[in-house]
Amino acid sequence: MNVPSANSPLADWLDYQERLHPRNIELGLDRVGQVAMRLDLPDVSIPSLIVAGTNGKGSSATLASLIWREGGYRVGLYTSPHLVRYNERVSIDGVAASDADLVRAFVAIESVRGEVALTYFEYGTLAALWLFRERAVQAQVLEVGLGGRLDAVNLVDGDAALLTSVGLDHLDWLGPDRDSVGREKAHVFRARRPAICADPQPPRSVRAHAREIGAELAVIGEDFSCVRSARGWDWSRGRVMLRDLPMPGLGGSAQLRNAAGVIAAITALQPRVPVAESAIRAALPRLALPGRFERQGRCVYDVAHNAEAAGVLAERLAENARAGRSRHVHLVLGMLSDKPVEAFCGALAPYVRQVYCAGLPPPRGLGPAALGARVRSIGLPVSEFADVEAALAAALAAVEQNDEDEVLVTGSFLTVAAARAHG
Repeated sequence: MNVPSANSPLADWLDYQERLHPRNIELGLDRVGQVAMRLDLPDVSIPSLIVAGTNGKGSSATLASLIWREGGYRVGLYTSPHLVRYNERVSIDGVAASDADLVRAFVAIESVRGEVALTYFEYGTLAALWLFRERAVQAQVLEVGLGGRLDAVNLVDGDAALLTSVGLDHLDWLGPDRDSVGREKAHVFRARRPAICADPQPPRSVRAHAREIGAELAVIGEDFSCVRSARGWDWSRGRVMLRDLPMPGLGGSAQLRNAAGVIAAITALQPRVPVAESAIRAALPRLALPGRFERQGRCVYDVAHNAEAAGVLAERLAENARAGRSRHVHLVLGMLSDKPVEAFCGALAPYVRQVYCAGLPPPRGLGPAALGARVRSIGLPVSEFADVEAALAAALAAVEQNDEDEVLVTGSFLTVAAARAHG
């Protein structure tokens, strides 16, 4: 396999990384740990917040980064997956890494990798850590890719960890139930360091692991709280209270819990990364992420792809219906084969007039016929299309006939990315 050069385009490097390891997902810290050691990574001098969870990781990591940036710090943010461009995964002070920056990081990694076959995600994680050190960030927020215990991000000895939620996703890798999933995710906690849980009902395994290692666990609803107020919302932990905070830029009760967890993490890290309350107030309304209940014309784009996320999405649809903004949804759906199609669609069913099933590419993507059969099994009306573009065109044509209808595009990052490109 030919190794790209320092002058090769970013696309060549990404293609090379996809072919380097025989499996797309291969959890474990041995490979990436070897290469990290050769690069003298991670940089322990950089204060680090690790964000894990089934849903809400991206928005929580982004908000934490915004707060620290409002506090005057130069902040590195690492998230995944990307929606449109790979560069979205690595940003410094809100600016995505350039192609040239990423290629320089990849060249540095390749120069020491030797015979270690890194995965695509491991390569990207090391590149983020390398760039954050090179640019001398003053704090870094790192989103876990999958699970926690064996995820490449867990190389970093986080000064605090935030667990946003524990749901049933990636069960082939994380175990068959919430207790198993929670145990895997709780391994981002560290002894005698803040471990924040924004899930109001964490499985027992989360508490047990925190106790076992001596992490300083704080759970929403028990150790800190968020309550809506007449002029926004209140956050409190012990004697510390922030009153009448502005609502997060992303709506919904789940985002309020996420924001409360972020504030708990930020305040717990005040001794190392102090920020004024004004930074929190300034950051909250600025929170925005593409593909998170993102409205463009008659379309709403949302990257929800598991049952818990569908439940949150259903809450937003219910709010819209109560407010008279929309009564009927034309659902453009594309999903991967390992996702709970029936449970996902069941949560949305009360609001759906028609489902437009779009095929996603193999090997993980469901074809239109296979997806359509699973959606029909729960009694929803279905039409099938070869790809997202065709499904979106049909849905948009349908809503033109009724001002009360709208198109919801969801089920996968791949589905939303394809629709946004053609919407």
